[in-house]
Amino acid sequence: MLNQNKRIVSIIAHFAAWACFFALPYLVFFPRLLDSQFTMSDHLIATIICNNVYLVIFYYFNTQFLIPKFLMNEKWGLYIFSIITSLLIFLFLPKYIAGLIASPEIHPIINHNNENGPNRPRIRRRGLVDTYNIAIFFLVFTVGTCISVIQRWLKTEETRKETESQRVNTELSFLKSQINPHFFFNTLNNIYSLAIIRSEKTAPAVMKLSSIMRYILTETTQDLVALQNEVDFINNFIELQQVRLTDKTIINFHAIGSIENKLVAPLIFIPFVENAFKYGISTKLASTIEIKLEAFENKIVFDVSNFVIPSENNMLENTGIGINNVKRRLELMYPYKHLLTHTLKDNNYYVHLEIQLL
Repeated sequence: MLNQNKRIVSIIAHFAAWACFFALPYLVFFPRLLDSQFTMSDHLIATIICNNVYLVIFYYFNTQFLIPKFLMNEKWGLYIFSIITSLLIFLFLPKYIAGLIASPEIHPIINHNNENGPNRPRIRRRGLVDTYNIAIFFLVFTVGTCISVIQRWLKTEETRKETESQRVNTELSFLKSQINPHFFFNTLNNIYSLAIIRSEKTAPAVMKLSSIMRYILTETTQDLVALQNEVDFINNFIELQQVRLTDKTIINFHAIGSIENKLVAPLIFIPFVENAFKYGISTKLASTIEIKLEAFENKIVFDVSNFVIPSENNMLENTGIGINNVKRRLELMYPYKHLLTHTLKDNNYYVHLEIQLL
């Protein structure tokens, strides 16, 4: 309800600001409007309306697309090119559209060679109009950019303070929500079963469980860890899970690309892997879990897909808390630098995560 009220107030403020902005020329020239000799042609009215509509479109195009896409990602050349292109369009497109709506007044031009002829005031007036339009354009550009940058800076500062104040709670939530405690109990029971039959897998399973526990207790205290360590952690997790699986379950995990020398937030991928095992394996039905991590120069792409095994006590809706926890961590650690989608289609669950490296 509070967010909805803020949105309504914001919309009203935008309408009021634009109303004041568009009324400013009329307030400035108000004495002329009272003069019976002063009239506005249909073409002039159409030009003013087209200019105003274009400025509104440009303002939101700049603040909602150009600034987040180019300016915030330090793509200065593309941003400057987009602004200059928008200015050139503004100088010609509204006039052209206004000419289609209402034909401009045509005044006869006498004595083209006379510098003091009727064409000189028209040229001078056209130059003044273009100068006024450029000034108005850059006013809208400056106000929009300043407001947007300040808002994002304030939000970044708020996020930074929230991150600092909740660091301890966030690290504790890693242990509580990212790795299911039942995993440890089930793994210990599986290892105990292996020990009873004196299986050769017992010692490697103990070592992998030890590696996982050491990683969680040590590496997660850091803001960023080596991507290779995360890949090794996922591998150990999968191999421990396979101890209790039958041949009916196939797990494919591929880590490709330049994984070395890259840092990532710890345990950011494992909740999706854990959910795939939680909802996508069965001792009776054949199932496949596909996991792929691809490292590019400036980003990491992570995909997980699995068939959801029907079960009365194993509903997919229960993943909401875990997914929301991951979303919150991504918002805190990768603001404006991540993309997360998760969909359920034909009883197959797909997760796609992109992270722009810091």
